[in-house]
Amino acid sequence: MISTVEATLLVSSNTSGEVLTCREGLSFWGGVDPETGVIIDVHHPDHGADLAGRVVLMPTSRGSCSGSGVLLQLARNGQAPAALVFREAEDILTLGAIISARLFDRPIAVLRLPPALYDVLSRATEAEIDGDALHFSGQSVPLSRPDTQRLRLSETDHHLLAGYDGLARQIAMEVVCLMAAVQGADELIDVSRAHIDGCILAHDANLGFAEKMHEMGAKVVVPTTINAISVDRENWQSWGVIPDFGNKASRLADAYVNMGARPTFTCAPYLLDDAPRVDEAIGWSESNAVIYANSVLGARTQKHPDYLDLFIAITGRTPNTGVYLAENRIPVCELRVILPAQIEDALWPMLGWLAGSKSPSGIPVLTGLEGLVPAPDDFKALCAAFGTMSAAPMLHVRGHTPEGDIPLSADASRIDITAGELRELWQAFNAADDQVDLVAIGSPHASLAEVRRFVDLLGGSSCHPATKTIVTVGRSVLADMTGEGLLDRLQRAGVEVIPDICWCSMTEPVFPAAASVVMTNSGKYAHYGKGLTGRGMRFGSLKDCANAAISGRADKGLPGWLLSDR
Repeated sequence: MISTVEATLLVSSNTSGEVLTCREGLSFWGGVDPETGVIIDVHHPDHGADLAGRVVLMPTSRGSCSGSGVLLQLARNGQAPAALVFREAEDILTLGAIISARLFDRPIAVLRLPPALYDVLSRATEAEIDGDALHFSGQSVPLSRPDTQRLRLSETDHHLLAGYDGLARQIAMEVVCLMAAVQGADELIDVSRAHIDGCILAHDANLGFAEKMHEMGAKVVVPTTINAISVDRENWQSWGVIPDFGNKASRLADAYVNMGARPTFTCAPYLLDDAPRVDEAIGWSESNAVIYANSVLGARTQKHPDYLDLFIAITGRTPNTGVYLAENRIPVCELRVILPAQIEDALWPMLGWLAGSKSPSGIPVLTGLEGLVPAPDDFKALCAAFGTMSAAPMLHVRGHTPEGDIPLSADASRIDITAGELRELWQAFNAADDQVDLVAIGSPHASLAEVRRFVDLLGGSSCHPATKTIVTVGRSVLADMTGEGLLDRLQRAGVEVIPDICWCSMTEPVFPAAASVVMTNSGKYAHYGKGLTGRGMRFGSLKDCANAAISGRADKGLPGWLLSDR
């Protein structure tokens, strides 16, 4: 197991560059332009900084599991950081650097330093990594390396490592073992299922990786679902999608299907009929799904990076570390929510975002909500927004989630979330003009209950002619809503319903080119939307979104429920 006091070289590369210290963690997906290396997350304090060619320091990463793919794309086009340096455990970008070096011969140095050394390096102007040493400001620091030889492996694991079951499974097992060593695991465990996240054509790196693994003969060995993709797989031509993009996006989806994954194409796999059970060890990627599975279902999965999810699926094995272990699911801070006198469903994504900002790396427990009756959609919104701001793979809600009543750690902190902070966040999420061009529902994919409620809120009215309204759903929900007549009612109201794709993967022309202001009920999309689309964002409850769809405008000022202090 890696000592926490050692300076560790997780991925090697001889390199040097100017030191850039990020003031907080960063999600590379949705936070960094994959073609230039510039930070595009408008909510990040280092928005606009250029990471390319620099020795980039940050406490750890946060947000999307897809950051590994963004890093690979940056490496492939020569815009990656020279090195990444963390002071806390980090998996997503570390895995991206491993894949970049192992499969594409584009190494990016990755280091983990003890806090005191990290702080000293953050004050340097330049740094160099040469062999097993870090040089800066006249100092030379020896670097240790992860030791895979200490892992306890099964006979089958050794069989795969020796290449007896093909190159694809050999490479997969090599990377799984290296990540186990990086994470400090002593052994691997079996998983019962997997969920693939790296199927969005956000850049060509995802397609290059998937087709390379398929050409090697990769096949999944456990039931595996697939995340939302970048097109409506069966109907993208009717949307006017550029053929080159549509064909590439289809090839990417098909590569995973051809490797044995089910074409579920949803970012909310917990909505499927066979959701994971309490204590079931699974191998999921997609941040909102991971957090929901751990927090709400009581299943067990790390927030696996893109690409590692496939390796877990084709080996059926994962490092026994992190929240697979009960002792690592204990909350390290209590977030005491001071509620306004009234609430709406918009509360839950806002609480998720604030909880993530106050607990950026540790697992929190939210208290003060015991008297509420949250619905599954409230938890969906909470978990998705939490994942935009925190690296933690789960949270607890006292009195509601399966492990919400376990005791706090001995040194846990206690922090308030106040009504004033909710008001400030509302204003930050609603900086755009009140004339709404597009209403976006389904980030993560809308549930059947959410669709039913949206239909009811529209009340038979038609959408404003100048305001497009789009709902994104998974295939299973589309089938159910069609059977109930909900699809017909939405279409008669002027609402477009699109399967397979999600807002975080939607691009023009499916995303209306003329839209300048987007309104959503998703805290996740309210956070990422500006950076992904360049459009102004508005946020509100599902009722607010229905009203905007009908009127073409968002209400000005704070909603009444946020003005109702207890």
